Amino acid sequence: MHDIVSVVDLVKRYGSALALDHFNMEIERGEVFGLLGPNGSGKTTAINCILQLLTYDRGEIRLFGQPMTQTSYDLKRRIGVVPQNVAVFEELTVRENIDYFCGLYVSDSASRKKLVREAIEFVGLEDYEKAVPKKLSGGLLRRLNIACGIAHKPELVFFDEPTVAVDPQSRASILDGIKQMNADGSTIVYTSHYMEEVEEICTRIMIMDKGRTLACGTNEELKQLVAAGEKIIIEADVPEAALLRIRSLPHVLTATYDDGSLSITCENGEHNVADVLDELTKARIRPGRIWAEPPTLNDVFLEITGRELRD
Repeated sequence: MHDIVSVVDLVKRYGSALALDHFNMEIERGEVFGLLGPNGSGKTTAINCILQLLTYDRGEIRLFGQPMTQTSYDLKRRIGVVPQNVAVFEELTVRENIDYFCGLYVSDSASRKKLVREAIEFVGLEDYEKAVPKKLSGGLLRRLNIACGIAHKPELVFFDEPTVAVDPQSRASILDGIKQMNADGSTIVYTSHYMEEVEEICTRIMIMDKGRTLACGTNEELKQLVAAGEKIIIEADVPEAALLRIRSLPHVLTATYDDGSLSITCENGEHNVADVLDELTKARIRPGRIWAEPPTLNDVFLEITGRELRD
């Protein structure tokens, strides 16, 4: 595979503030690449620089193996952008909006008509193509926003939080559509504040903060970087002496007991649950229900950045 996006030592300043601090990013063709970071981390600035919507102080940006500049119109035709804020014309219908945005890239009317029809069907707006945006629900409006950004069949698509404030059904539809676009050959760059979405669809994930890359890898690779492993919750009556012994087990990081519930966090290990249950057996404690779950992407994010994603 070859890099479809290459960003090397990108620096962007706003006055004395350093928004991007020698930022680097490489995305291979065919990936669904998740870009995560707290608000103010530099995600949007990085994307806007890549798209040449912002000037930058230094660095190199290459798309499809070629230098990306403000006048690289041949490259820009191969890119789609779905912004976080819905960007459509209120006075135009669904079909007219999609036709307008598709027309920015495709001048042939016959080709454009076919692409517009395919985009409407792709996002499931066949019953609304004559409606104006103000008549659409939030979820349908998001689908229209997506159709406007992808109607020209771009090879590279940037999705900036496309599921904000939509209902679960629309969210599922949008995610299924993104996965289908990727299966059809599009490379996706995806930002979101919903960690479960990123875990579901992204083949590789970057976490950034303060304009720099903190970590990059697959979901599983990122989880191996942090100390926090699986979480174990056991319903049982646990006396203080047994709790102390559980806390002393080799892989246990924390163990707390409250109102009949034993909560344990462990380092990554193969026998954590078995070790805890052995200790309970030795203490003649019969457990009730048991839950064990691996670390989540949110656990990784918190440990790496030290703050919540929605800061």
